[in-house]
Amino acid sequence: MQTLFITGGNRGIGLELVKQSLQNNDVVLCTFRGDTTPDLPLTQEERGRLTWLQLDVTNETDLARLPALLVNQPIDVLINNAGVIGPDNQSYNDMDTQGWLHTFEVNTIAPLMVTNALLNNLRLSDAPRVVTVSSQMGALHRESTGMIAYRSSKAAVNKVMQLLSLELKAQQIVVCPVHPGWVKTDMGGSEADITAEQSASGILALARRLTMEDSGKFYTWEGKEHVW
Repeated sequence: MQTLFITGGNRGIGLELVKQSLQNNDVVLCTFRGDTTPDLPLTQEERGRLTWLQLDVTNETDLARLPALLVNQPIDVLINNAGVIGPDNQSYNDMDTQGWLHTFEVNTIAPLMVTNALLNNLRLSDAPRVVTVSSQMGALHRESTGMIAYRSSKAAVNKVMQLLSLELKAQQIVVCPVHPGWVKTDMGGSEADITAEQSASGILALARRLTMEDSGKFYTWEGKEHVW
C-alpha cells in the first residue's frame, strides 16, 4: 500500500487514476475544483482510503493551506495531473494572450508550486516520486503547428521538471514528466487513440517502478522513454 496525491482527480485521467489507485488498495488524496465533492460508487473500505481536497492549483492561499492540512502525512507519489487545453484562440496570428497566461499558470507553474507545497510530505516517504502529466505536444523534436498556448506550456513544464529532478536529487526525490497518450476525454476528444482507463493504468504502473536512475527522464504512459 502506498499513498498518492493526485491533482484534478474529479474527471478524465485524474478520475481514473483515483479509481485504479483505490482498486490497488492505495491511500488516495485527490484535489478537485468547485463546491461539490465528486460522488463515486465506492465500497465503505475504499471510502476510508479516499480523501477529497478542494483546491485550485493556481491559488496561492489554497496551496499555503496544504502543509497544515497534511501534517505528518507521508506521500509516496505525487501526480500533477490537473491541466487545461488553453484558449480557443491560440494560433500565431490570433492569440488570446490572457488565456495563454492562464494555460501557463495551470500547466507549467502549478505543478512546481504543488510539489513545493508537499515537499515535507514527500520527504516522509521511503521512495518519493513526482510524476507530472505533460504531453508529447511539448516535445521540441516534433514539427507540428497550432495550439501554441498548450504546446508551449507543456514544453515549459518538461524543462521545469527536468530542472526540479536535479534540484531534488540530493533529497532522493524522483521527478519525471509523462506523456499520457492521446486520450478519449473532454480534452482529447472522441477520436483519440486510447481510453482514460488505459492511460491511467500505464501512468500508475510507471509511477510504481520509478527509481532515482529514472529521475529527470521524460516517459510515455507505456513506460517508454520519450525524446525531448
